[in-house]
Formats: sequence, C-alpha cells, structure tokens
Amino acid sequence: MFALDPRLQQDTLPIGDFPLCRLLLSNDSNYPWFILVPRREDISEIFQLDVADQQQLWQETTALAETLKDSFDADKLNVAALGNVVSQLHMHVIVRKREDAAWPAPVWGKHPALPYSAEQIAVIRERLRLVLTDDFTFLEG
Repeated sequence: MFALDPRLQQDTLPIGDFPLCRLLLSNDSNYPWFILVPRREDISEIFQLDVADQQQLWQETTALAETLKDSFDADKLNVAALGNVVSQLHMHVIVRKREDAAWPAPVWGKHPALPYSAEQIAVIRERLRLVLTDDFTFLEG
C-alpha cells in the first residue's frame, strides 16, 4: 500500500492526484516548488517502475511543467529526481525566476524555507484549479 515518506509529509502540502502521482507543494514560498510522488509501494528509482508507469510519470511531469511554466510565468523550470535525502521516488518541478532568492544557483540549501501563509496557499490552489482540469483530482487541505 502506498504511504508518503514522513519527511515529504512534514515538508509539503498535498494538492491532489494525477492518475499515477500525488502532487505536493513544498512548503517553501521562496519558489513555486512542486513534487510528484508515484503512488507505488517501495519504489526509490525510476527504473523500478514498470514501463507503463515510467511513461505515465514522464507524461505527468511534462504536463505539470508545461502548465507551471505558463501559469507562473517561469523563466526556467528545474526538473529533477534526486532522492539523496528522501529515498521514496519523487520528481521535483520547480518554477524558477531570474529574481528568485537563489537564482541562478540550485534551490537546495541556498536559503531557509519560508512557509506559505494560508492566503498564499489558497491563491496557488485556485490558480491550479483553473489549469489542472484533465485527469486530476484535488485533495482538500
């Protein structure tokens, strides 16, 4: 049975589900930082997914990245699956802007996380509700 890694639970806010992945928002308002987690048990590497799930992960990652680029007016998107701290397979999709806190460096460890306010979370959820319409189910939270 799928269970979210406790560190991801602690550091993120649930947004909803694509057919394969749970979509999370990193609780760091320095950057619109989203995380896709395949809802599969005991998977730490992309190659451990079957071929259909690998393709689905890439489709969901690509669709999310395209949506975020337009919705958040990104200058660049950082897409990565690292897993050095949290081994559960997850894909980072981070909206980068030239004026963000870490530009042009990677976001990891650059600045302390700045948690979102309830109002900021509501704005992001509403923005996503306008663009995530196909094959996406929002979680209330």
